[in-house]
Amino acid sequence: MMHHENRGELHGITVVMTGISGKTYMGRFHEETPRGVAMRDLGVHDPAVSEHDLATWVGRARKFGVPVEHRMLLVPADEVGVCVRLAEWAPV
Repeated sequence: MMHHENRGELHGITVVMTGISGKTYMGRFHEETPRGVAMRDLGVHDPAVSEHDLATWVGRARKFGVPVEHRMLLVPADEVGVCVRLAEWAPV
């Protein structure tokens, strides 16, 4: 039995996830539970306080790596929006 077989297809993949609040989360997807989505080594883009727009923030992460602000974070289920692989993310 593999250690991670029940974590889902995105386990360990760097993703960009929109939040209902307007924040965007980028980091490694760990698992989804009824409580929310657990992510590792992630940064959070908050348009209310960020010095860069979202497209610039993601572009910088693609070039230089995810700006890690949290080693582990559970994004509450009522905050979780659309989640895509970083490689597939495109500005809306």
